[in-house]
Amino acid sequence: MQTVYDFTVKLPNGKEKSLQEYKGKVLLIVNTASKCGFTPQFSGLQRLYEKYRERGLEILGFPCDQFNRQEFANIEETTQFCQVNYGVTFPIFAKIDVNGAHADPLFTFLKEQKGGILFNTIKWNFTKFLVDRSGNVVKRYAPTTVPEKIEEDLQQWL
Repeated sequence: MQTVYDFTVKLPNGKEKSLQEYKGKVLLIVNTASKCGFTPQFSGLQRLYEKYRERGLEILGFPCDQFNRQEFANIEETTQFCQVNYGVTFPIFAKIDVNGAHADPLFTFLKEQKGGILFNTIKWNFTKFLVDRSGNVVKRYAPTTVPEKIEEDLQQWL
């Protein structure tokens, strides 16, 4: 059976990284945007990361520009914005598509595992997927779900 560990993603510098490196960790995978009404969720995500990283949590941010062009054109601007404005220290990867013909294979898999209200599409920025230590997608959260509301679920899997 396929898990998130079977995927490779791109770093901001264009190099590839295998998600095998996160094997045994609890993952919260999020499609992000720097100029969105939900952008302040970066603060809550960072707090969760600081609080639970030692217990095995990794948060993986994937910038996406598919929803009203709410992401910087340059990935360096994105990563700098996240660090300067929200203190983000969790990994931010290369900009991707989450829907359509050019959707990143990881996000195609995530949507297949946990469909949303609009079936196998992501309706907006800051859709979140919780992945257990075995690489299985166990829960999907709507963009409106603030990170603090995920904490109880995280504790169950950590």
